[in-house]
Amino acid sequence: MASASIKDVAAAAGVSVGTVSNVLNRPAAVRPTTRAKVETAIARLGFVPNASARQLAAGRSDTLAYLVLDASNPFFTDVTRGIEEVAKTEHLSLFLCNSDLDADREDQYLEQLTQLRVRGVLITAMDYANPRLTRLREQGVPVVLVDRAPQDGHDWCTVGVDDVSGGELAISHLLESGHRKIAFIGGPLEIPQVTDRLTGARRAMETAGLSADDLSLIQTDALTIADGRRAGERLLGLPRSGRPTSVFCANDLLALGLLQHLVQLGVRVPDDVAIVGYDDIEYAAAAAVPLTTVAQPRQLLGRTAARLLMDEAERGDDHHHEHVVFQPELVARASSAAVRRTA
Repeated sequence: MASASIKDVAAAAGVSVGTVSNVLNRPAAVRPTTRAKVETAIARLGFVPNASARQLAAGRSDTLAYLVLDASNPFFTDVTRGIEEVAKTEHLSLFLCNSDLDADREDQYLEQLTQLRVRGVLITAMDYANPRLTRLREQGVPVVLVDRAPQDGHDWCTVGVDDVSGGELAISHLLESGHRKIAFIGGPLEIPQVTDRLTGARRAMETAGLSADDLSLIQTDALTIADGRRAGERLLGLPRSGRPTSVFCANDLLALGLLQHLVQLGVRVPDDVAIVGYDDIEYAAAAAVPLTTVAQPRQLLGRTAARLLMDEAERGDDHHHEHVVFQPELVARASSAAVRRTA
């Protein structure tokens, strides 16, 4: 059976379509007796308002969109929770898009978002130079970059963490623990956050009087637990004499996969190999060997980005773009506790 339309409600209540629309959108403007007749007709017919049509007529949507890098990563789950807090307060819904570390998929979502009248778009991107992002802005759709430091030439809000500083924190911690044979595990290097963390790691090596080339690099195809296990295989496949005694992973999922592989093969963590991750997701502290990591304010990132997006959506040209950069913190746990002295 076809759903009741607004015309059906108007006919049943003996009023105009405009009066029904006012009851739905501006009930205070309708006399109580008339409003009661319309509400009775709505209940009897089981009428469900078409939110999309109302938004189209109003020229604005009740939906925000967040295009996320990897929805399976708990880090982004926490960022999304922060965004949802603001969306709920503003009585908005959140449309979550997952690029899954796939540039083509990201491009397809951006193309779809150019066709939808969303209130605004938050994005953690593979490619921040994608022209579709600029096209969204040209259509009047606010865009906020999430988990990204300010970029030259981008006239929009950004909210991120100083990942270069985070990389420095991780390597400095390992150096202070006596390690000199250190590896960096991460990838793809096309992801800006990964590159920034590697830059910081190399900078810390140079600050300590070592060469950036002394930092071994084990690249991964993704930032997952499975890729961490595979990186562990490659690590243990290196000659024992030159094998790194410590590892800085570009995120906690890689670190947890590496830890799992090493423990299964009887490699002692941190006595044989010390590990530092990045993000401080919930599972980091709960690992078999609690994981040392570089913490990011995950939900705060999401809340801050969403508030900036709402400000731009509401104020338009009166909005002033902000570039918010949070500082990461090292959280030391058992995975890097042992002190090694190597020549």
